[in-house]
Amino acid sequence: MAEQKESPFVCHVFVCTNDRLGKKKSCADGNSPAVRKALKEAIADKGLKGKVRVSQSGCLGLCAKGPNVIIYPQKVWFSDVSTDDADLIISKIESFID
Repeated sequence: MAEQKESPFVCHVFVCTNDRLGKKKSCADGNSPAVRKALKEAIADKGLKGKVRVSQSGCLGLCAKGPNVIIYPQKVWFSDVSTDDADLIISKIESFID
């Protein structure tokens, strides 16, 4: 049976890495795997591992505006993200942490 627990993270960041292989626009078309990597590296550099988790996700439903990054439980959504936006996203995440 499922066991319900509280999340161990202050923030959980989901980066859509869905790839439709060119058949239709997807977040991977905007190099979202590199975005995820940049965010993971920035979280580690800032000493936020254990407080913030960066994960890849499948389709978030707004592919035309991708790459998409969402932060939960704060309900913050970034669209049209590139690796250049990592500092902006990390700054937002830091505003949620004591």
